[in-house]
Amino acid sequence: MPENNLSCKCPLCFFETSMFWLDDKSDITYLKCNSCFSIFKEQSSYLNPNLEEQRYKLHQNDIYDTAYQNFVSPITDAVQKDFDKGSLGLDYGCGPGPVISYVLENKGYRFKLYDPFFYPNEEYLDFSYHFISCCEVMEHFFKPHEEFKKLRSLLLAGAKLYCKTNFITNSFSVDDFSQWYYKDDPTHVFFYSTKAFHFIKDTFGFSNLQVSKKLITFSL
Repeated sequence: MPENNLSCKCPLCFFETSMFWLDDKSDITYLKCNSCFSIFKEQSSYLNPNLEEQRYKLHQNDIYDTAYQNFVSPITDAVQKDFDKGSLGLDYGCGPGPVISYVLENKGYRFKLYDPFFYPNEEYLDFSYHFISCCEVMEHFFKPHEEFKKLRSLLLAGAKLYCKTNFITNSFSVDDFSQWYYKDDPTHVFFYSTKAFHFIKDTFGFSNLQVSKKLITFSL
């Protein structure tokens, strides 16, 4: 079992961390950043790429499923409110069922798809975009600082980055976390606090941040 003074830097803000919780059932150690207050798995518990891909293939994400379309609607509704038809977007980490691009392309928007397992179109990471969707993806980032730096570099002036994830509130306790279903997905490795969102905004030069339960929006 790791000691309480386990030395490990936060992969988002690189600040020192402390032991937060050890799951006795899975033997997974969770650390908490002393600065941005995010919680993340100790690196030795990350799945290897083959197991990670197998887990993603279990997701039943049918782009024609209206329930799935409703689930991503905070993003698709925001895009239609904020950008004109013909604007170019990137569905980053779209998985095997790219429902956001399906919905918005039918509304007249242009899209590129990127996912390291299912749409490994590395050339699209050299484009510039009016908006990027990142739906239920950021909790999978092994290196969130590098990922957000990359995403910021792909955005045009006036662009927006739309993210959807479950996040930690200021009142989140160890007991709350131990009972939180969201941590139980073995591919979920990093759990953001609201302070972490402000770190991302300030560090990567976003001019505005809006946080609601269903949508986090970073704006240039």
